[in-house]
Amino acid sequence: MTTTDWTVAPTDPDHPDAAVLLEAYYEEMVRRYHGRPVRPGEVAVAMADDPSHDLTAPTGFLLVAHRDGRPAACAGLRFRPGWAELTRVYVRPAHRGRGGGALLLAAVEERARSAGVARIRLDTRSDLVEARALYARHGYREIPAYNDDVYAEHWFEKVLQLTTAAPRAK
Repeated sequence: MTTTDWTVAPTDPDHPDAAVLLEAYYEEMVRRYHGRPVRPGEVAVAMADDPSHDLTAPTGFLLVAHRDGRPAACAGLRFRPGWAELTRVYVRPAHRGRGGGALLLAAVEERARSAGVARIRLDTRSDLVEARALYARHGYREIPAYNDDVYAEHWFEKVLQLTTAAPRAK
């Protein structure tokens, strides 16, 4: 998927562009959650505790968005029985407010529909106000907790309209 200055494509989590975005994601999550600078080695430990290996086929995917040729944002989807989980949605600060989050959500939803996924869920924290607003603007509704993640404070879901082929004439 491409727009004027954004390009979105599936990317292996180990690719350098994905790795730099995932590391920046974890750095921001640690800083915001703890309200302090990141300590040496802290991000590496967080990343090791929650690897992105399930963001590759067949269990999921990771999309990386480039803006003006530079890695600017990412979002992942994990397939679950009967639904999929949106995760690792991140837009670098210099690229925020320029449509990258909306573009990523649309691209994730398009790929989810193509895979037959009718329902996307996600969890997030209270301090991630911008993320919660983004999800709400794009049709995600708060739901009761579907997991017991220690960091989760809000749970969202969006029901996707699956496209169906027109019935064949008899």
